[in-house]
Formats: sequence, structure tokens, C-alpha cells
Amino acid sequence: MVDKNIYIVQGEICTVVGAIKRNSRWNTHTLLDEEQDPLLNNFSHLKEILNNMKELSDVEPNIFLRPFLEVVRSEDTTGPITGLALTSVNKFLSYGLIDANHEAAAEAIENMADAVTHARFVGTDPASDEVVLMKILQVLRTLLLTPVGAHLTNESVCEIMQSCFRICFEMRLSELLRKSAEHTLVDMVQLLFSRLPQFKEEAKSFVGANMKKLKMRAGGMSESSKWKKQKRSPHPPRHMVRSASGGLEQVPTTTLSNNLLSGGVPFIEQDSLSVSDSVASSMSIPTDSGLDTCSKATSREDLTDLDQSSSAATTPSTEPGRLYTQSEGRQVEHAQSASVESIPEVLEDGESVTEHSDSASLHDMDYVNPRGVRFTPQQTQRDGEDGAALIPYSLPCLRELFRFLISLTNPHDRHNTDAMMHMGLQLLTVALEAAHIAPYQSLLGLVKDELCRHLFQLLSVDRMNLYAASIRACFLLFESMRGHLKFQLEMYLKKLMDIITSENMKMLYEMKEMALEALVQLSRIPSFVTELYINYDCDFYCSNLFEDLTKLLSKNAFPVSGQLYTTHLLSLEALLTVIDSTEAHCQAKVLNSSAQQDQSAEMVLAEGEGSTNDRTDTTTEASRQVNSANGQNVPEADSGPLPPTSGHLMAEKMRLGRQDQEETEPAEKKEPKKPQRFSSCLPDSQELLDIRNKKKLLNSGTEQFNQKPKKGIQFLQEKGLLSSPMDNNEVAQWLRENPRLDKKQIGEFISDRKYMELLDSFVNTFTFRGLRIDEALRLYLEAFRLPGEAPVIHRLLETFTDTWHKVNGSPFMTNDAGFALAYAVIMLNTDQHNNNVRKQNIPMTIEQFKKNLKGVNGNTDFDQDMLEDIYNAIKNEEIVMPDEQSGLVKENYVWSVLLHRGATSEGVFLHVPAGSYDHDLFTMTWGPTIAALSYVFDKSQDDTIIQKAIAGFRKCAMISAHYGFSDVFDNLIISLCKFTILSSESVENLPTVFGSNGKAQIAAKTMFHLAHRHGDILREGWKNIMDSMLQLFRAELLPKAMLEVEDFVEPNGTISLQREETPSNRGESAVLSFVNWLTLSGAEQSGQRGPSTENQEAKQAAMLCIKQCDPEKLITESKFLQLESLQELMKALISVTPDEETYDEEDAAFCLEMLLRIVMENRDRVSCVWQTVRDHLCHLCVQATESCFLVERAVVGLIRLAIRLLRREDISSQVLLSLRLLLMMKPHVLARVSREVAYGLHELLKTNAANIHCTDDWFTLFSLIECIGAGIKPPASFKVTSTTPDIDTGAQSDSELSFHHPSEVSLDRGYTSDSEVYTEHGKSRMPRSVTDVDVTSSGWLVVGKDDLDISKVAAPGSKTLLNPLVNQYSLTLGQDMGFHDTKSLIKCVESLSFIVRDAAHVTPENFELCVKAIRVFVEASLNGGYRTYEKKKNHKYDSQKSRVRRKPRDKEGASRRAKASSQRPSRSHSDDEEDEGVPASYHMVSLQVSQDLLDLMHTLHTRASSIYSSWAEEQRRLEPAGKKIEADSQTLWTSCWCPLLQGIAWLCCDARRLVRMQALTYLQRALLVHDLQTLDAVEWESCFNKVLFPLLTKLLDNISPADVCGMEETRMRACTLLSKVFLQHLSPLLSLSTFAALWLTILDFMDKYMHAGSSDLLLEAIPESLKNMLLVMDTAGIFHSADSRTGYSDLWEITWERIDCFLPNLREELFKQTVIPQPDPVPSPPVELVQPAAPCPPASPPPAQAPSPVPVPAAPTEPKTSSRPVSPQDPPPPSTNGTDRSSPVPPSTPPMPTPVKMSPQISSPLIQSPTSQSPLILQPLASHLQVGGVPPMSLPIILNPALIEASCPAPRPQPH
Repeated sequence: MVDKNIYIVQGEICTVVGAIKRNSRWNTHTLLDEEQDPLLNNFSHLKEILNNMKELSDVEPNIFLRPFLEVVRSEDTTGPITGLALTSVNKFLSYGLIDANHEAAAEAIENMADAVTHARFVGTDPASDEVVLMKILQVLRTLLLTPVGAHLTNESVCEIMQSCFRICFEMRLSELLRKSAEHTLVDMVQLLFSRLPQFKEEAKSFVGANMKKLKMRAGGMSESSKWKKQKRSPHPPRHMVRSASGGLEQVPTTTLSNNLLSGGVPFIEQDSLSVSDSVASSMSIPTDSGLDTCSKATSREDLTDLDQSSSAATTPSTEPGRLYTQSEGRQVEHAQSASVESIPEVLEDGESVTEHSDSASLHDMDYVNPRGVRFTPQQTQRDGEDGAALIPYSLPCLRELFRFLISLTNPHDRHNTDAMMHMGLQLLTVALEAAHIAPYQSLLGLVKDELCRHLFQLLSVDRMNLYAASIRACFLLFESMRGHLKFQLEMYLKKLMDIITSENMKMLYEMKEMALEALVQLSRIPSFVTELYINYDCDFYCSNLFEDLTKLLSKNAFPVSGQLYTTHLLSLEALLTVIDSTEAHCQAKVLNSSAQQDQSAEMVLAEGEGSTNDRTDTTTEASRQVNSANGQNVPEADSGPLPPTSGHLMAEKMRLGRQDQEETEPAEKKEPKKPQRFSSCLPDSQELLDIRNKKKLLNSGTEQFNQKPKKGIQFLQEKGLLSSPMDNNEVAQWLRENPRLDKKQIGEFISDRKYMELLDSFVNTFTFRGLRIDEALRLYLEAFRLPGEAPVIHRLLETFTDTWHKVNGSPFMTNDAGFALAYAVIMLNTDQHNNNVRKQNIPMTIEQFKKNLKGVNGNTDFDQDMLEDIYNAIKNEEIVMPDEQSGLVKENYVWSVLLHRGATSEGVFLHVPAGSYDHDLFTMTWGPTIAALSYVFDKSQDDTIIQKAIAGFRKCAMISAHYGFSDVFDNLIISLCKFTILSSESVENLPTVFGSNGKAQIAAKTMFHLAHRHGDILREGWKNIMDSMLQLFRAELLPKAMLEVEDFVEPNGTISLQREETPSNRGESAVLSFVNWLTLSGAEQSGQRGPSTENQEAKQAAMLCIKQCDPEKLITESKFLQLESLQELMKALISVTPDEETYDEEDAAFCLEMLLRIVMENRDRVSCVWQTVRDHLCHLCVQATESCFLVERAVVGLIRLAIRLLRREDISSQVLLSLRLLLMMKPHVLARVSREVAYGLHELLKTNAANIHCTDDWFTLFSLIECIGAGIKPPASFKVTSTTPDIDTGAQSDSELSFHHPSEVSLDRGYTSDSEVYTEHGKSRMPRSVTDVDVTSSGWLVVGKDDLDISKVAAPGSKTLLNPLVNQYSLTLGQDMGFHDTKSLIKCVESLSFIVRDAAHVTPENFELCVKAIRVFVEASLNGGYRTYEKKKNHKYDSQKSRVRRKPRDKEGASRRAKASSQRPSRSHSDDEEDEGVPASYHMVSLQVSQDLLDLMHTLHTRASSIYSSWAEEQRRLEPAGKKIEADSQTLWTSCWCPLLQGIAWLCCDARRLVRMQALTYLQRALLVHDLQTLDAVEWESCFNKVLFPLLTKLLDNISPADVCGMEETRMRACTLLSKVFLQHLSPLLSLSTFAALWLTILDFMDKYMHAGSSDLLLEAIPESLKNMLLVMDTAGIFHSADSRTGYSDLWEITWERIDCFLPNLREELFKQTVIPQPDPVPSPPVELVQPAAPCPPASPPPAQAPSPVPVPAAPTEPKTSSRPVSPQDPPPPSTNGTDRSSPVPPSTPPMPTPVKMSPQISSPLIQSPTSQSPLILQPLASHLQVGGVPPMSLPIILNPALIEASCPAPRPQPH
């Protein structure tokens, strides 16, 4: 079967032949035979060959192409025929009829390129001719873009490109054709540069040889080589064609020559003929010599690096190539099946390969085509010519093309039109997009110099399209090659900055906009900004690019006019790119920290490698996606490729053919170069900081040098940057490397005579070796400005020539010869280029120059060629004297300096991984960025811009959180706070304004969101957030939940911080409320009838927004805050405390509540913040001078904290300690909050009693309970002496006095009671309380009559530390009791009973305290506590008055103040709302309390023994080192039984009969309980003295005047109890030495009770009891004594002496037989009797006998108690606080009567030691019995030394 392809060729033959024949017939020619017409002849030959073939592949491509190409080349064919032939060729290419693997393919392709680029035809009309040109373009495109195109040689490619350029730039062609040429060029450039990675950089020697070969090839071309340098003179047309008739016909010229580029000969113009020789209708497209492969650019400096880089310039993109192969695996296999196995060795047809000495040996030029077949250069003899092997095109043509494109963009070349420059830029952009040029030194050289130069020059043109195109090209350049273009990039950015800041009116706004966009785009390149910072800001001699850019952008983001334009937003966007990338890196770090370490390491490596592979990767990927998307596969090489879609895709395909070569070459990785100033390739931040500081010093040193060199050097020496004394080499080096130094100053400094050695060092810094003298001089003179004075110039040149001569091996005869030549060069330079000289003289010629130097070289001449070179060099390029030139010369000089710096080590550009120095960059940018964001946010109304600003804020916050920049975050929050308008707007308008301001709401949401998310690093900003919260609170916009706070007293357990609006206060009269309405609400009423719907909607919106902000989360999430942040937050809340200026009590209360909630949330680490909180609460509670809502909340808060925190071991003791703050409060303030405290303490004990272990803590709690419930004064140790002048400072507690002022204690008196001091100082010192309580013109103690009568007892050191001294001989504790609140009392008793009834809570630590507390409450509840009730009305406080509002914060209008006084219902502390009289339920309650107390005492009393035993047992087991617990009866008696019995006894004195009776019953039961039987005589004696006697004494008072009968019964029961106890324990009592005294005291009471009652009850009962006792005693033989003469003891005598006073007849009745006459009193019997009393323990009744109603006449012989103390000599009764305060009897003596002055003889022994025995004790007794008229003292007082001590207010006797 015949190959289909043969038919295709045959068909094309027919078409072309037919056309030729038709054309011949139409012509005037005769019919030609096919044989005679060479064109037709060729075709007939071809037909015959094809007829004999089955496969087209058997025919050499050249054979079937040649006839068609001849038609194209022929000058005789017309346009349409040439067009048909071109179409055929295009079809063959498109169908892939030319087999790329065919040995002759290369030749065929070369022929085709040659024919098409030199196509000629007879022109007809412009339109038709353009069609042919169009077809030429099409064929050239297809040729280059099909696989066989890879066979084209460098020359052919250059010709093809040139042909396209010619069409492109011929302005007389139609635009369509020109645009087509443009598109063709784009595709071709895309292909060539996409293939760049497949080419290798040749070695330098080969480049030269290759070029030579290119020049030598002349096949079918004119003599003028197309590789010569471009000379812009028009070439004549190559061929002159005559017509067949031989006459010269006027045919339009259609010659394309290089004139087209230089605007020469017209291209196609039918009517204008030039000259007769252009008759021929020849259409040739020769290659313009504009493409010059051996261009100057590649000759010298740019190829210097080739040697070392050729090995490294391997293909950068092996990876993508491999991927691509796999993606098309199927087709590749198919395509390569024929020859893949033998790829490396395939040689076509076994022809021998002969090496070329000039090329093959130097470089392996094998080419492997897409199907994997390697083409080896081979010598073929063709057409008798000595043609070298056709080498496929590679780097040389690309280099030439690149050079040509760059030359097109030169704005200073007058031949370059705008269109040409634009085209050049467009194609350069394509080239840069397609290829990674950096690895190719020859191309990189062009980029560094001409390309950058032209692009920068284009930035200053005013044509937008060129400006935009150059900016685009610059971006591509710096994106991929900035590592090689350090100083170019610096210059570019400076130019952009100049454009942006330009004030020039001609500068278009769009240009500024584009410049900004360019900056944005650049800064989005990963790590670009970081590299700017490290390569410029951290380089001593570069400008601070990053810093300057930041400043510029920040400034530019602020509109001057206030109107926001795109430029402002672009500036902001550019600033934000740093933030964006930093934020992305921070996010990534956060994510990575959890990912595996190795992965992150790989990523860093990949980033470090740079963007080499990026482009190829993405493009491969892209092409693959394109293919699959179109549903077609990229065709294989041999299946007849479709016309390629683009050059880039074709290049991707061709890459496959290079695969094996790429893989076999090792990819060498170059170590990145490191700048000298850094210690490593990734210096740390500290190192950079040091460099930047050094740079600042260098800069200021440079400035000073430029004014005065010595000063600059001196400055740098001081700063340690230059050594001192001056090191010449170091200074010389600095002068050379610092480009900012003034060249003129350098010249003056080095030429100074003082620094001769410096000049030598300076010259030695140059490398003159191998440089011609003028080149060396040029280098030298460009380093400084040559001074004008001749001697100075002489010195400078002399040093120069000496050095030059030496390093170059002394080429001249003498040094002077060199000096003369150098001088001559300078003169020549001036002569040629100085305008002033040129005006006067004609410039010197070469001959004159040579003549001037005749015989100078040691009397011989210099080398004439050298002089000629010098002359030309100077003439063509001036030696620029720096700072002297302007314009292009200056520009060229600056540029050459830039290139020179780039070539030194200074030009090393460090690539760093993205995100390396984010910390440093952010530190520099955050300020300007946040300022700009704030401004834009403030000024813009556009939603998207606002959102962008907010996103910026959030990112800044995230970064600052990541790096822990608190100052940044604070700044952010403060900015946002401003935008929320919360702090600036007045409270009334806030809901409306905030609700209707969307921006403010966004700001608020952002602020709260950021605070929630990054609260950790918030410091100062908390203050602003809390201010905003306060404003929300005032405006009532906070969620309800935040305003509800815990409360102990309220039934539902919470109370709202915000006052509810109520119509009027309860208790207010209608009139009052009406007045209130008139005065306070007037403003609201008249102003508006109610809020408008808009306002309501706005308020709703505001509330919704705040709800979304979730302010409560700040509190709940505070447990996650870092400690430092938490402390700042608390500080912010604490700062809202009462200060005189703007103090709103509710605000303070709100802040306090937030603070407390935060502490509770943070209870896990509360110890860190406890001190702060405690101090704050202390300030609020202790300093308060009046009670108010805030104080109440503080007190409740303190207890709430205690309840929550007691479970925490680490802090519980501190918390309990801080409860003492409550005891330090002013008494009247504490009284006001007593109910809260009582309820709170109850809660505390219920939840935490088990967590309280220490006696001190129990002491605190019980003291509190006593103060709150019973109104007792706090223990003195808790008193705070305030320093505030208006608060009383006079009160000194007893402990303070005794401790601080021992010397001041008066001898007769050791105690200054508080009440006394208040009385003395009160009038002047005490401020009036805000409420109307007026308490005896002083504090809160209403001191009852008894209190004023009786001095308080205090003997320091007599009892344990905790308990203040208690008079044990009193039933009361002697405490000052103030008012108490009944509900508080009841609650406290409840708390007590909770502790007592649970055995687990009664511990050795709290037992005694518990007992004491119970007794306190017994006293407080005596008579139902009714004494506290009189002033109840005053005790009530309402918070209208107490919610203080000093100065309103702003003019918030009357409404808020109106609310202040009317909204919170008063919180009364009366028991119910009734103010007058006693509430009905009261008696029931108080009765219950008393009964509870009795029961508690009884319980404790009965359980005491077992409790103590168990404790003792436990302690024995554990053996702790604590104090020993004893369970013996003595311990029990003192610590438990006795106090409890005293308490029960005290309730026996209650005015309420029921309580009295119950108490007596309990007392009786208690005294006779079995446990007490273990007590010995001493304890029983104290039972009488401490319990029974005081009880009887008290019962003598008129306790319940209303209940006379009841009182009689009580007294009777008491007396009976006394006799029962006496008789029951008579036998132990008898052992006492003081028995007589005890007995006499009992008789004393019998006497008094006889006369106490008004009824007969006692008169009958007493004698009966007495009889009973006497009989028992007599029976026991107590009265009997064997020694006495009568048989009776002295006791018998004394007894009857006493009894006869009140029952004179009893003796006869009982003992009729013995009546002893009363003897005269003698001192001796009492001596016997009383002598032993001294050593015994205290046992006597209290000294205070209450007044007896029945006066007894004073009998000198009878010891009697006085009915009332009449003389000041009498000892005062002890303080019995419990007596009836309402007693109407006024005190008969001053509050503190002068105590009895006892003689030292008496008091000393008593006090010194109870064991000392002294007869002096009897003196008073004796004298009392003898002296008549003086009421005798009670006997027991003398018998009880401790009592004397306690009751005498002078505890310390004066030392003798």
C-alpha cells in the first residue's frame, strides 16, 4: 500500500505546476516545454521518483523539497505562485513529512530556511504581495516551531528572526501584517528562550572558533558577511534581474534591506522608481547585519567568567523534564521504539565521523532530537563546497538575538522609534518569562549592563506604554536575577521612589500608580523584602532601602487633601505585604511546630535553593493541564505533528530529546557566596543590629569627612571604627571602598604633605598589574578629584607612576618617562574634552600627540602603537573627573562605577529563606503600618477598604502575639479603642451613636476579638479596654449576665449592679414621688416623649454588637492569660477606684466585681496576684469612712473570695488572714455591712470549716462573728491607726499603748479605753456620719450606763496571746458591745451551732474560741438583745444616700443623676421594713436564739470530757511537736466547763422569765453532772467564786421590773442551787484553807437575799436552806474543835456573828444548847484563820456587788457590805457589759472613777507572788473590824489576790 504522504506531495506538485503553467500562458511568452523551464523540469523529475516509491521516508527530504524551494527562490515567479509553493512547504512541515531522524534532514531544513528567508517574487499589487509575505512568516514560524526546526543552524535562526523584524518594522506595510510578524516573533522568542536550559555555555576558546566558522560560511550568500558589525549604510540590491525580452522594464522594487531599519529605501511602492538598476522585480529578504553574534558586549568583560562557570552551567530543570516524560509515557515509548535502545551510539548509515579540530574537540556538540537519536557532527561534501557539518543552533544565536533585542530598547539611539522600543521590550519580556537566564554568563553580562541601563532610562520617558513595559521587564529581571544585580536593584528602587514622591506636574498620576504597583508586586516576591533589608540596610555602603521604602510608603498612605486615592491604598498595600508575609510565616511556624521536624528542614532547604526551578515546574504543569483539558495528547515526533500551539510548548517537547544528556551530567551546586561583613550566610539579629549601628556611625563619620576630613577621621577613631593612632592602610582602604565620600575631599586629604605615607597606601590599594598606563590612570583618577595646584598634582602623579612602573615590570626606560606620559595623558584628556579649551584651539591630532612625546622615554620614543591606542581610548572615552560632569557623561560614569562595584565582593547578594528576619522587619514597619491603617480606616467609607484595614490590624496583632511585642499590641488596641467611639461619646448618646455607626461596631468587634485571642501580650491596652467596658456599663449596653453579681443576703442569691428603674421608692410618699418627678425627670419629660424608633433600633443594634463582642469572655478566658498580662488587667481594673475628681461609685463597683470574677477564674495561680487584690480590698474597706454600695460589694467580694479559695492549701492561710481587713474597718462602717458579713461567714463555714486548721485563722473568724453578730469591738490587735487627717486618730488600743508607750503609762492606771478617747477627742475629730446616726457624739458604740460606770479590765500578759484579758470572776467577758443587727446575730448563732453540733469541726484549735464566742452571744442576746433595738431606725441605711457620686464625669444631664437617687431600692438593714417598735415576730426569734445558745452550751459542756479525751488519745498516737493536750479535770475546768457555766449563769439573769428558768434548769443539770464530780476542792471553790456568786450578785439587781414574781422564784431557785452545790461538795471544800471565807460569803448572800424580795417567798426559803447547811455542817463536825475552850472552832463563832445580823433567832432555833457570847474582836483569830490564804489559788467572788435594795446600817463590829460604793476609795465594780443598758438610773460616778489607792505594802506581795506569805494581808481586815464608821470591805477581796490584780486598775506596782 502506498504511503498516504506520497499522495500529499503529488497533490502539491500538481497545484504548483498548474499555477506556473497558467501564469506562463497568460504571459507574452510562447508556450514552454517542461524540459526547457527548469522549475517545471524539477517537478517532473520528482514525479517520476515518487511514482516508484511506496514510502515517502525512503526519499531524501531534500529531493522532494528542492523543486518547491526553487520556486520560492526564483525571481521570475509572481507572488501567488511563490505563495502556493510556500503553502506546500508549510503543509509538508505541518504534516511532519520531513523525518527529523533522517540523515539529510538537517541539510533539507537548512535549505528551506535559506530559500524562504531569501524568497523573491515579482510584485503585483501591495495587497497581494503582503499575502506572500504573510505566508513567508507562516512558513518561518512553522519551520522553527516543528521538531525538525531543531536542525536549524545559528545563522539560519538569526536570518529567520531578522526577516520577521524587517516586516515588523516596515511602517508602510499594513498593520495586520506587522502585527502578524510581531506574533510570529513572540512565538519564536518564546521557543528559543524556553529551549535555553537545553543549551550549554561553550568554553571561551570555542566561542571564538565557532564565530570564526560562522563568518567563513558563505553558502549562497553575498560576500558581505551577515555577522559583521552593524554599519548603518544601505546595501545595494543583491540581484539585478532582467526580463525575458531583455529590455529594462519598470517593475516595482520589492527589496528588503537594512535600510528599512534605518528608514532608508521605500519597501513596496508601485509608482516611484528609484534608479534604472533596480529594474528587477527582485524580492529578497537578506539578514540584516543588525544581528551580530560577535558583538562587543560579549567580547571582553562578560565572558571572563565562562571558564569557571561552563561546568556549572548545567540545565537547571532536569526535574520538570522528567515529569513531563512520565506524563506522556505512552506516546514517548511509541515514538522512541525505533531507536531508543541505542541512543548514545547511533550514527547514521555507518558513515565515519571525522573530528573537527576547531570545534568537536573543544565541545561535544551532539544533538539528540526529540525521538532520542543523537546527531554527531560529520563532514559531508555537498555541491563541491567544503561545507562543515551543520551544527544545530544553540546559545550563540540566542545571545545574538538577546543582544539585538536589548539594542532595540536603547532610548538614546535615534534610529529606535517608539514602536521598535516597544517591540523590543515586549520580546524581552517574553524572553525573561520563558527562560532562566542567570546561569548563562554571556547573557547575564548583557543583562547587568545594557539591559538594566536601557530599562532604567526608559523609566524617565513620558510615554506610558514604554514606561509600563519597562517596569514589567524590570519585575521579571529582579524576580529571577536580583542575586546578580545588587546595585542595579538599588538604583531601580530609588528611581521608583523618586517617581512616587515627584512633585513634577508633568508626572502623570498613572505613572505614580504604576510605580507603586511595581513596588507592591516586588514586595510580594517571597523573601524579597527580607533580602532588601539584609543586603542594603545591613550593608555599610548601601542606602537603607527597606527603611526608606517603609517611610515613603507610610507617608504616601496619608492623603494630604483628606481624599483617598488609589495611590494611597497602593502604598498601604505595599506596606501590608511585609505584614502579610510575616503573618503567613508566623501561621506556618505555629502549624509546623506540631509537624515533623524533618519536613520543615526540607522546606527550608528548598526555599534556600531559590526560584531556579519554579518557572519550569509551573510551566510544565501548565502545559500538561492544557493538553489534558483539550482532551488531546501532545503528538509524538513521528506521527505528523499538528502546527504547534506555541513556542513554549514546542520547547517543552524538544526537551525530551535532551533527557539522557541532562541526567548524566552531575548537577554541581555552588556554595552561596557570603558577604564579608557577615559571619555566616544567615547572620543573627544581634549581628545585624551591630552592623546597622556601625553603619549609622560610618554615615555620620562620612558626613563629617565631607565637611572636614580630619574631623571625620577623628570621629571614627573615637567610635573605634578606625584604629588610633592612624593606620594608613586601613584609612586608605576606607577611602577607596566608601562611595559616599566627597571625591574632592579625598583628593585634598591624600595630597596633604602631613600624610605622605597615606598616599602610598592609597595608591597601593589599586591593582595596576597588566593595565596600560592610561587605563591605570583612568582607574586612579576616578577615585578622587585631582586638586588644581601643580605641586600637588606632581606628587599625586609621581606616586602613581612609581607604583605602576614597579608592578608592571618597568616597561619604560625610567620612572620619569612614565611620569611624563601620565602627565601627557591628562593633558590630552583636557584637550579633547574640556569645552573651554575646545573653544580656543582645535583638538590635538594623533600626530601632534606623538610628536609631543618624542624622545621622552629615556631619549627614545615610546611604542607608537601604544601611543595610538592611548590616543584613541582617551578621545573616544573621556577620563571623567568625578563631580564635574553632568548629563550623559555623568550618567555613564555613575553607571560604570555601579558595574565596577557589582563586580567586587561588595556586589554579593545574599539570598535568605523567606521569613528569616521577620522579627526585625516587623519591628521597623509596625509603627508606620498601624498609623497608615488607622488613617485609612478612619477616612474611608468603602466597605472593602475598611475590611482590608481590619485584616491588617488582625495580622499585626497575630505577629505581635507571635513575637511577644506587647507595645505593638497595646498600640493596636489603643487605636481600635479610639475608633469604637466608646470612650469619646457621652453616655446618653452612646447607644444611639454606636448603634448607628457601623465602623465603630467593626472596630469594637475587632478589639474584643483581638483581646480574646491575644490577650496574653496585652499590657497598657487593658486600661483602654476596661475604659470601654465601663462606658458600655454606664450606657447599659452590657449583657445582663455581666451585671448580675453574687449576694449573700438577697433571697435569689444575686443582685444587679445596675439599678432597675422603679416608679418610686417604696416608702416614699406620693407627694415626694411627684416632687421627684417634677424636679429630676423634668428634663427627660419635656425633651422627648420617649426614644424614637430609630434610636431604639440603634440601641438594639448596639446591644447585639456588644453581645457578639462577648466581653464576658475577657473574664472567663483570663485563666489562660500569661501572668504579666493578668497583672496588668487587674491593675487596669484597680485603677478605677475612688479618686476625688471623677468618681462614680457604681463604676468602681462594676470594676471591682470584674476583678473578683477574674481572681476566681484564676484560682489556680491566685497566690501570684493575691497581694494586689488584697491591697485593693483593703483600700476599699479599711479606708472607707462611710458605708456605701461599693464598700458593701468589697466586703461581700472578700468573703466570696475566701469561700472559693479556702480549698486551696497554698493560699488559704493568706485568704483567712485577709478577712481581718473586715475587723480593721471603721466600726460604724462595719456595722452597716454586718448582715452581708454574717450571711457570708455562715456560707464560708458551711463550705469550708474543714479547711481551717490554724488557731489564728479561727481567731479571725470568731472575732468577726462576734463583731458582726454581737456588735463587739474588734480585738485591739486589728486596729488600724489611720493617717488621714479627717478620720479620728486619737484612739489607741490597749495593746498599742502597752506595746509602744510603756513609759507613758500612768502609775495608777494602765488602760485608755476607746470610748474614753472618743469622748475626749470626738467632738473635734470625728466627721459627722453621712447617715443620721448620732452616737454619743462619737463612734458607733452606744455605751450603756454600766459600761460608763465600770472601767474595763485589762492586764496585759495575764492570758494567752489571742484572748484579751477576761475578768474570770465576772459572768460576762467584759467586752464593749455596740449595736448589733438582729438578723446578723441570728445568722452568727446559726454558724456557731453549725460548728458545735458537728464534732468534726470542733478542734483543739477552735474549742476555746468557740466557747468564748458562745458567751459573747449569750451576752448579746441577753434580754432578747432588745437593748439594741431603740436606735434601729437610725441603723437602717439606704443606698440612695450611700451611692456616692462626686462630680459627674461629663454633662450627662439630670437623667443619670436622677436615676442615681431613685432607682436602687434602699437596702434596709432593719429586720423588716417596719421602723417603729418591735416587730411581732421578734420575741419568738430572740427567744429561739437564747434557747439555741443554752442548748449549745449544754451540748459542749456534756461532750467536753469525751472530746478532750479523744484529742489527747489522738495526740499520743501521732506525737506531734505541738502543745500538749491534757484531758484532766483541771484543764477541762479552766478551758471549758467554767466558761460555759458562766455563760449559762448569765442567761439565768435574762429579763425573760422563760429563758431564766430554762437557764437555771440547765445550770443545775450542768453543775450536778457526773463528769464534774472529778473536780477537786480548788476547782469547786472557783465554781463558787466564778459562777455562783456572780450569778447571785447579778440576780439581786432589778432585772425584770415587770415580772416581780418571776424574779422572786428565780432568786429562790438560785439560792437553793447554791446550797445544793455547797452541800454536795462539802467534803472537798473543807480541805480548802479558805473555806471560812467561802462560807462567810455564802452567808453574806443569804443575808442579802433575805431582804431582796418583796414577797415572802425568799423570807421563807432562805432560812430553810441555811438551816439545812448548818445542820449538815454541824453533823460533819465542822464547827467542832477539840482545842478550843468551848469545844467549838473559831468558824462557829464567826458564822453566828454573821448570821445574827440577819437571822438573830436562828441559833436558838437550831442549836439551843450553845450560845457563845460575842467576844471583842482581836487580831489573832483571823490571823490563824486567814494566814493560809496566801498560797491558795484565787478563789473569791467578784468584787462587784450590785446595789442591794435594803440598806443595812453600818455597825462597827459587824462586817457588812455597803449598799453602794460611796467613797472613791472603794474598788470599782468590774465591767459587766451585760447589764441592762436601758436602765434609767444615771451613773452616780464618773465613767472611770479613781481606783482605790492601795498602799504598796498591800499590793506588792499580792502581785509579786501568790505563794509569798505575809501577815500584812490581815491589816485591812483587822482595821475594818476595829474602826467604826467606815463601811468594811468585802472579805473575799482580800482573800483573792488575782482578783485584786484584775480589778485594781494599777497592775504594775512602782518598783521600790
